[in-house]
Amino acid sequence: MGITRSHGTPNGAVMGWLRHYRPSGLRGDGLGALTAWALIVPECVAYAQIAGVPPQNAFYAAPVALIVYALLGRSNFLVVGATSAASVLSASAIAGVGSPAEAVGLSAAVAVISGAVLVAAGLARLGFVTNFLAEPALVGFLFGMALTIIVRQLSKITGADGGDGDFFERLWTLVRHVSHWSLATLAVGLTALAVLLVLERFWPRLPAALLVLVVGLAVSAGAGLEKHGVEVVGKIPSAVPVPHLPEIPAADWLALAGGALGVALVVFAEAYSIAGRFAREHGQEVDADREMIAVGAANVAVGLVRGFAVSGSASRSAAAAGAGGRTPMVSLIAAALILLTGAFLTPLFTDLPEAALGAIVIIAVRGFLRVGELRRYARLDRSSLWVALTALLGVLLFDLLPGLLLAVALSLVLFIAAASRRHVAVLGRLPGSAARDDRGAGRGLLYGDTDMHPDAEPVPGVLVVRPDGSLFFGNISRVRLAVRDQVQAAEPPPHTVVLDLADSYHLGVPVLDTLDELHDELHHHGIVLHIAHVRARAGADLDRHPLAARLGPHALHPTVDDAVRAATDVP
Repeated sequence: MGITRSHGTPNGAVMGWLRHYRPSGLRGDGLGALTAWALIVPECVAYAQIAGVPPQNAFYAAPVALIVYALLGRSNFLVVGATSAASVLSASAIAGVGSPAEAVGLSAAVAVISGAVLVAAGLARLGFVTNFLAEPALVGFLFGMALTIIVRQLSKITGADGGDGDFFERLWTLVRHVSHWSLATLAVGLTALAVLLVLERFWPRLPAALLVLVVGLAVSAGAGLEKHGVEVVGKIPSAVPVPHLPEIPAADWLALAGGALGVALVVFAEAYSIAGRFAREHGQEVDADREMIAVGAANVAVGLVRGFAVSGSASRSAAAAGAGGRTPMVSLIAAALILLTGAFLTPLFTDLPEAALGAIVIIAVRGFLRVGELRRYARLDRSSLWVALTALLGVLLFDLLPGLLLAVALSLVLFIAAASRRHVAVLGRLPGSAARDDRGAGRGLLYGDTDMHPDAEPVPGVLVVRPDGSLFFGNISRVRLAVRDQVQAAEPPPHTVVLDLADSYHLGVPVLDTLDELHDELHHHGIVLHIAHVRARAGADLDRHPLAARLGPHALHPTVDDAVRAATDVP
């Protein structure tokens, strides 16, 4: 094994892990790099076509992305490069901006903008934002994205024009033009699909995509498939990355900004989820902010060498790790191999059938078609199923970027809806219990939720309630109404309400204003309000609000038991 990088250690920098690198790790890392190279080379050509740029631009980007992430990233296993999601989102972001001849510059600009956004967000420690992208919305978005990619690749498999428009329009165009399908192209595409599936099923460790690429090249060159109407990639110029600022008008930079934000969100969410999964499997940690900076810097770098957006690749990362790769040396070795390929071997791709590339892409995105996950939602949580299906249909009907915005909006709605529904528990004394402070001194009886503890005894004349969660402007009105309902339902009617704020660490002005209204409402009915468990920051918020003076110090207590004793005049 080579080295281990973990969260919070100084070896996150390149010199740190190189300084501790052991030569014994070269064998495994070398095999991992060869495996990654075998996947990256065919996918470079395929994903460049999805992104709408020449294949050589993928060879510009691939080694730069690998090197930059190896220098800045924290994951030992993540392999960064062009992915289906990043490629198709890049193509969507430049659609309608500029002319097709400017696709290279526009794609590079999207990479630069999205990368700069991620670097700035990482420096601002905003890595936590991905926690608010709900998993069902992401599952639906990626499912729809995969279907969109597949229907676009079907035009290569069939040799027919796939048309324009959304998923359904493209699919209908293909079906309507079935008489224009090329039998030779269809035979090549279906054969490539069958070989990829068989290799994946029975020989998963073999580089299936590379084998199909090599065989496709040999058959195409030997049989002259181009003469039979099978489209081929054509000549690819030698590709060595050279710094080159995107040459597009200033207005186009502004027009790309909205789409680039969507690209930034997805490429980071994809990369971080993969890095996190490998970290958990190997007992390590990755820092969201540092990963955001690393992935962002990789995108800026590839944009400056006329590449297009990159992210973390699940298939390449898993394949490299399965072959024995354990450190970022995998990325550095793979980068060197790709540089050699781009500089000297690109003429070999001239006779590669487009149908074989379409098959490689379809198999690559098949993992996003998570039917089993949708079934699990249907069985366990219907609301999650509807969220996933809504995001999926949004992508199919409105294209990727609007579908992404819909998925983000759904995630925010889910978060706000969940946060706004706060159960207000009625607390009672737990028999035979006694709370103690940090020094072991007695602090009175403990109180528990009467729904969870049937033996908890309500205090006559005192209603003790606790919102199960932090209070904020989105839920405080519901909490006030819930407390009012509990007061009306209490028998006997209470003379005091004790509000336990143990779960609230901050009290904003809307919360304090509503608590002030609750105080007035209770006071109007002759009921006294006491508050317990006010946290330090929440207490500072309360001290600045008029409610503190109206309550008085006698109504604020460190524990529920103290509040109950004060309300019942028990010393």
